[in-house]
Amino acid sequence: MSNQSINAHRLLSRIRELGTIGRDEEARLIRLAASDTEKLGRDLFKSWLEDAGLEIAVDQIGNIFGIWRPEGTDDQPPLLLGSHIDTVINAGMYDGCYGVLSGLEVIEILKAEDFVPKRPIAVAAFTNEEGVRYAPDMMGSLVYAGGLGVEEALGTIGTDGTVLGEELERIGYAGNEAPGFLKPHAYVELHIEQGPVLEREGVSIGAVENLQGISWQKVTIDGDANHAGTTPMSMRRDAGHAAARVITFLRERAKASNTPTVATVGCVSFEPNAINVIPSRATFTVDLRDPDEGRLKAEEAELATFLNRLAEEEHVDVSVERLARFEPVTFDRSIVAIIEKAAGDRNLSCRRMTSGAGHDAQMVARIAPSAMIFVPSVGGISHNPKEFTADSDLIAGANVLLDVVRKIAANVE
Repeated sequence: MSNQSINAHRLLSRIRELGTIGRDEEARLIRLAASDTEKLGRDLFKSWLEDAGLEIAVDQIGNIFGIWRPEGTDDQPPLLLGSHIDTVINAGMYDGCYGVLSGLEVIEILKAEDFVPKRPIAVAAFTNEEGVRYAPDMMGSLVYAGGLGVEEALGTIGTDGTVLGEELERIGYAGNEAPGFLKPHAYVELHIEQGPVLEREGVSIGAVENLQGISWQKVTIDGDANHAGTTPMSMRRDAGHAAARVITFLRERAKASNTPTVATVGCVSFEPNAINVIPSRATFTVDLRDPDEGRLKAEEAELATFLNRLAEEEHVDVSVERLARFEPVTFDRSIVAIIEKAAGDRNLSCRRMTSGAGHDAQMVARIAPSAMIFVPSVGGISHNPKEFTADSDLIAGANVLLDVVRKIAANVE
């Protein structure tokens, strides 16, 4: 492989510039999907694609593609790179953006060094990966891979009452291309780990070989509102207490397990939400994850059994709504091996690992060989303004991506 490296100054400057887009009056970074602030981020990314001389395409779900088609490659499916530029509320500036901007940087370097690929190379910024404003998450890549109909996705109503298709039209990113118009030969996504493993073990590069399955559910518990002072404990139908029992059950079960299963209750609301009124309703989310489909199904079944028992014991009514369900993904072994070799050739330590977070790569893996490259996250912190990856690690990961792309794009098999 060539000793050529990415333009570190350009990559880091772009990450920081994009990281300024979407700051509110409290300096929080908020670029929710199809919002005014995400439009600004999209516009900036699009301007960089134009500066790089790439063909730009936007599909109907708003995914943005920058495509390099060297002469003689039109009959070959492209190697696709990318991630997302939408964020959570009060986000860090690396999640998703690092992969998108590194993909662009790799294409620019290869163009500058007169590399002659055997196939086109493209970079994508997928719509609504985070799923904060519109559910489910990873929506743009899911639609792109054919896992969700475009009309259904465009009709999604957001947490603020907006409709995704209308918002994409409003901000100018309701594209004309049919989702999946650009069927990739392979997909590689560079990302910060968002976990503590690489930093804890002192490893520079993660070659991601699989990704956890994800189960999202919304649980609603209905009891009776009553006076907090006059209602004996034995006569209560306390939806709040019942919710607390579920939260404790999930945490204690996951902690006691010798498997990598994790369980999280991230959203909770009570009604009527008054200090002196027993809650009549509790609504909360459950996020279950495991890299093994059988274990994930078992955890879902255990939760269902517990909820049935809870309804009897607490004299409450329980209903469950499925929000999202994605099976675990095993990434392409040959690409994972290429990542390992590229890291070794750069004298970078590398380990195979599982992704605990969901990523666009798990959706694209439905239609093309895919894999991911991780770099360390300081403290394992993400979805938080304290999210940080050292410049040296960002540069190392982008250089590994460069070498992986050079290797894959040089072959027509």
